Amino acid sequence: MAFFTTLIAQTSDSRQDLIDTPVVQACLRGQVSPESYRALLQETYYLMRRTAAILRACRDDLKDRPVWLVTALDGYIGDQQAAEDRILDDFIASGGDAHALRLGAPGAATTVLVACACDMVAQHRPMGVFGLVHVLETTSVALALAATDRIQQSLQWPDHAFTYLRSFGTADRDRIAQCAMLMDEIVSATDQQVIVESARMFYRLYGDMLRGLPAGHPAAAAAHSDCAPAPLWPSARDQINALRSGVIGTAVSSWAPILMLPSGRS
Repeated sequence: MAFFTTLIAQTSDSRQDLIDTPVVQACLRGQVSPESYRALLQETYYLMRRTAAILRACRDDLKDRPVWLVTALDGYIGDQQAAEDRILDDFIASGGDAHALRLGAPGAATTVLVACACDMVAQHRPMGVFGLVHVLETTSVALALAATDRIQQSLQWPDHAFTYLRSFGTADRDRIAQCAMLMDEIVSATDQQVIVESARMFYRLYGDMLRGLPAGHPAAAAAHSDCAPAPLWPSARDQINALRSGVIGTAVSSWAPILMLPSGRS
């Protein structure tokens, strides 16, 4: 079995737990308050500011590994600054105070996530960074494509308040396909185990970060409390077949419709 298929299958429960967080479900239903959206941008900004340094440290630790691993991390590092800039622009467009954001500090859950990533670096487990990348990219793509229009419709804000979710999420579609091919090149059972364990841990920690955010409009949430539960994400086989079909949009669309439904398990 190709490793990317294994990674998807062995992290499916952790991924679903993240999608079940109240703020994600509020986004998917279009029940987002201005405070919720700014809080999401704020914590994502703090996370992205620190992720680049973590990626660089892991890159240095991989200098004796095949060059394609280092090249892959170079691409991810380059994405971080662009993401940080877009988030800051969106925060300003949504009425946030950029100066306060730059001088501020992340919440406790974000701090713990970053600390765990730094500990991974300190323990010289650089392959674990690909678990972190997997979590950030799959989540951003799914949320961007499934929820952005609903969030914008709820808030009635202009397009320039949503450049991160749209632009960076769309760019990540290609990177997910590239990540699939990259993961399938990793044949070491030890490296594979590190990546799976890392992804499961970071899904949980990222979910904790999201659980600490305000969920949205309580009245709207109550109005939708009787919605039918959402099914689980598509099977690992469906996802990998879509990714390898050569049509990136197909790969993403296999996830996005499920995320648009209310939370729950079948």
